[in-house]
Amino acid sequence: MENQKKDTKLIILKWLKRLFALFTIVAWIVMLVLILGSGLPFAQQAPRCIIGTMIIFGILTISFKGIEYYEKQLKDESEK
Repeated sequence: MENQKKDTKLIILKWLKRLFALFTIVAWIVMLVLILGSGLPFAQQAPRCIIGTMIIFGILTISFKGIEYYEKQLKDESEK
């Protein structure tokens, strides 16, 4: 029973990572469309695209690392 709960948690975490990735890609595309559609010159658009991309994918990386840390904890518990 305990093993089944851990397997369920691992499946939920896997899908949570997929949802985070999907949300991040959608947010990134929306950001790019808004910046590129603003009519600003390229010199002003480029830094905004770069900074926005770094922030969005930085948040994704942090969330993935947190989920992977929790996954590792669950797997370590099951090995004991």
